[in-house]
Amino acid sequence: MKETILQYLGVERYRVGHTEKLLSALGAFIGIYLIFYTSTFFLQGTSSYLIVASMGASAVLLFAVPHGPLSQPWSLIGGHLISAVIGVSCAKFIPDAFIAAPLAVGIAVGAMYYFHCIHPPGGATALSAVVGGYEVQQLGYQFIFTPVLINVATIISVAFVFNYFFTWRRYPAYLAQKYAAANKTESETTYGAITHEDFVYALSEFESFIDISENDLLKIYDLVTQRHQSANIQYHELKHGHYYSNGEYGDLWSVRQIVDWGDSNDAGEEKLIYKVIAGADRRNSAVMTKNAFSRWAKHEVIRDEDNWRRVDEKE
Repeated sequence: MKETILQYLGVERYRVGHTEKLLSALGAFIGIYLIFYTSTFFLQGTSSYLIVASMGASAVLLFAVPHGPLSQPWSLIGGHLISAVIGVSCAKFIPDAFIAAPLAVGIAVGAMYYFHCIHPPGGATALSAVVGGYEVQQLGYQFIFTPVLINVATIISVAFVFNYFFTWRRYPAYLAQKYAAANKTESETTYGAITHEDFVYALSEFESFIDISENDLLKIYDLVTQRHQSANIQYHELKHGHYYSNGEYGDLWSVRQIVDWGDSNDAGEEKLIYKVIAGADRRNSAVMTKNAFSRWAKHEVIRDEDNWRRVDEKE
């Protein structure tokens, strides 16, 4: 009964050591300590506390979940600044706060989606611009730079410097990934069968909080392995103008487009002309046989906004 209630409520048992918890708390303390004074320098009274409140939410992300997608620099910077612009605009042009406040938050959420910088505390920044009181209203668009931009610069600097001293916490996530890749052995680049117990062990080995559940990881693994086990593309299935990926990782990954068919070689094998669209050797073109290309190609892919997505067999 107890387990059912905990699962229903979504209670996760964080496998994080005391050192990590204390470091997260200390980093948040330092970040807000500095932000508190930068805010009170530009604003007095309760207005300054409203601004610090949104940055307090950012501190939770940057120091408790430093590698989460919502904590990364562009999410932080874009989330707060874009929301500040929207909040100030709503405050200036919509006199009724009961409409301006929810509209500012709603538009900010949509804008963060479109600009790929979702950062939940940005909603609080948009709201503060509307309900922050007389002093905030008087600042107008200066509010975007002082105190919002100053506070963003302060907390991101603290996150970068503070987390840098701990290799498993380095911020942004790119630095941690780069460090891990540099220390990876050749045997760690291959993947075998992974069991439920392997996932439990791997999660227990992380020294920082991961914003994803064990069930989500297992679901991702199932989807990946199901696709990996499918048959490779056959040479007769290749299509003019379509895009194909080699399915590799990191710098080895690339996407090629078949731009034309070529003449057959002396052995009678048909050739094709392709152009590299993304990844390694981008913008280069070359000629190869259909058989060689089909051995290279693991998936047919299509452009999906800013990402490349594999074409499902049913499509």
